[in-house]
Amino acid sequence: MKTNARWLTMVAALLTLPALTACNPQEAANMNAQGLLYCAEGNPESFNPQLVTSGTTLDMTAAQLYDRLIEYDHRSNRYVPALAERWSVDESGLRYTFTLRDDVEFHDTAYFSPSRPLQSEDIVFSFRRWFEPSHPFHYVSGRGYPFFTASGIHNLIESVDALDERTVEIRLKQRDSSFLANLASDFAIILSAEYGAQMLAAGTPELIDQLPIGTGPFRFREFRKDVLVRYSRHENYWREPAASEQLVFRITQSDHKRMLMLLTQDCDISPYPPARDVEWLQQRDYIKLQAAVSPNTAFWAFNTERPPFDDPLVRRALAHAVDRDALLRAVYFEHAVRADSILPNTSWAHHPLPEAYTYDPELARELLREAGYADGFNMDIWAIPVQRAYNPNARLMAERIQSDLARIGVRATIVSYEWSTFRRRLAEGLHDSVLIGWSADHADPDNFFRPLLSCSAKLSGNNRAQWCDPMFDELLDAAIRTELLTTRQNFYQQAQEYLATEVPLLPIAHSVRFQASRDFIEGLELLPFGGIELRHARRLKPDQAPEQANAKEHD
Repeated sequence: MKTNARWLTMVAALLTLPALTACNPQEAANMNAQGLLYCAEGNPESFNPQLVTSGTTLDMTAAQLYDRLIEYDHRSNRYVPALAERWSVDESGLRYTFTLRDDVEFHDTAYFSPSRPLQSEDIVFSFRRWFEPSHPFHYVSGRGYPFFTASGIHNLIESVDALDERTVEIRLKQRDSSFLANLASDFAIILSAEYGAQMLAAGTPELIDQLPIGTGPFRFREFRKDVLVRYSRHENYWREPAASEQLVFRITQSDHKRMLMLLTQDCDISPYPPARDVEWLQQRDYIKLQAAVSPNTAFWAFNTERPPFDDPLVRRALAHAVDRDALLRAVYFEHAVRADSILPNTSWAHHPLPEAYTYDPELARELLREAGYADGFNMDIWAIPVQRAYNPNARLMAERIQSDLARIGVRATIVSYEWSTFRRRLAEGLHDSVLIGWSADHADPDNFFRPLLSCSAKLSGNNRAQWCDPMFDELLDAAIRTELLTTRQNFYQQAQEYLATEVPLLPIAHSVRFQASRDFIEGLELLPFGGIELRHARRLKPDQAPEQANAKEHD
């Protein structure tokens, strides 16, 4: 069997370099024996998932440091207890009552020692922080709460109150069929009110987001920018303690280097392997490659506040200029399907409209002439600088689209920045267009509409198209006011048809999600609704592990 020559060259080069480690030898030995090494593609923006929508940050924090009231079980397709052992909803659908577990301990760290277990006041503190402007922590860290604002849940909640130490009541202003789904998302984590009070009294409230305290399976130890994030096991976790004593996220932006570190055992797990290398990895018997049909969509969003992208004719022209089938071959190596809606084809509300986005350069030129741009125009394409499940190589995608646009007289420049800077400038609306995407947090279709394209999402900075249309919002609102599936489906069908007419963005692909790990790692699951959960993952002991293959390859 012929081996990938590029990989041979890169492995050989790597083996001549100093060890890729931020640890001293003893530290590295301890990590190999007791810990888990995870290759991450960027720095976390924060250690509080309430403040971000970045998948990089969520992977490192949400399921590792925190818990939620409820969770979504993808096996049974239902919501299940987590910090709340049970809940009920009254007949009006406006009052939810949650009963908490009585055995949940917060993290005990070098900077905080809890005096009590989880109580209702922690739920009240965590929720009021993001939906109540008068809350003392609402403006701390100055980031806002993009998911809650974009989904409109911040305006949905009337009140959150503690009825006693273990009972919390949440009242809504109106019925919302997506409410439980949002509570089960990675953003609805629970913080410690006691820790918050201590930080506020000390005059350092922002530390609640920098030195995190949660109830999750791991507790925070250290963060070195561009190097690593280190956690240790939360021994008093209310569920079975994490299988690994330590968890280290090794921050490596280069996808090439992450794959090399996996081969040389400088990492145990590497998410989002490049699509071009999937086949090669499948042939390595010392690599486990997991795949899942993940509800995600890669898309090209147009900044509708900037001319000429404020004209639907121009946006439709750009959509018809792109050969998306060629992108599937070049960028995804066929490990994706073409997207004919922003909503993934796995959703019960999916309504494909391929005719709205067909590849037709001649039609694109006609639309440009009709819009008054017969000679084309100049624009930029922002390409995310990290690999995500929905887009393994945004730079290459941008180059392909740049070539397609040149055929209709549109001259495009490709723009990128370091990930944190990219997200900040993107939220400020400084782009003409951007190649980005979204992975579902849960199965409800609302997760692909309100957080991405609603007027609330525009206010939050999460609407990359900067598009606000009251008619579209009304369709979304009508869909969540009813529990009837057929009625909801009808409203979502109308919403997708409306998007196909207005084209604030071009859906490109729904990608297969991959995750690579060494063969001595067990307990690692690839979740279908995005996110990373590492509490079950561990290294096998030497006498339990398969015979290790040498990373050296032979023709």
